[in-house]
Amino acid sequence: MSSRVWGGTTLDVRRESRREKLLEVGFELLGGPDGASAVTVRSVCRHAKLTDRYFYESFADRDELLVAVYDQVGAEARDVLAEAVAEAVGATPDPERVARAAVEAFFGLLTADPRKGRVLLLAPMTDTVLNVRALGLMPMFGELIRVQLAAANGSPEPAELEQRLTASALIGALSNLFVRWLDGTLEVSEHDLTEYCVRLLVHAVPLAGHTP
Repeated sequence: MSSRVWGGTTLDVRRESRREKLLEVGFELLGGPDGASAVTVRSVCRHAKLTDRYFYESFADRDELLVAVYDQVGAEARDVLAEAVAEAVGATPDPERVARAAVEAFFGLLTADPRKGRVLLLAPMTDTVLNVRALGLMPMFGELIRVQLAAANGSPEPAELEQRLTASALIGALSNLFVRWLDGTLEVSEHDLTEYCVRLLVHAVPLAGHTP
């Protein structure tokens, strides 16, 4: 049965439009200077110009909205990185070219819209729900790095122990570097940080291919 039409649009379309508006406001607040503390049901409804009735029509609570916003940004970051790595790997992968493509793609995401960096990397540091979500997202980014390491070593086979260990170590190091750069405690230019991250990834290639 088709949805009832009201004001020229179906109720389902209007409901989805309200949900998108709430996500948009949630992203704006979460990616703002106050981070997760700025996101409450009341503040989101006020900025979206919607009543709390419409908030609960789409989200069970404030935490569900936070997770939805975080997942949206996380999915975009995953797609950007995966596309950059896949394109750079090509038929004859060069470790430095692949590393540079990945780092520049991620920096491109952060600098094109700084809110995305704050949502992805800074917000989880001050909100328990997002911290748990971020920890769940790390294996996905680790797998992207593992694929890069495997390709650089000329082996697309399933993860070897050294590849998985190296990928996990790199995720921790890179995350900390980007977090400190975003929060201003690491005073370094984007160019210098990019070059360092590229060198870090390239120098990890032999380690990932080492067999004890």
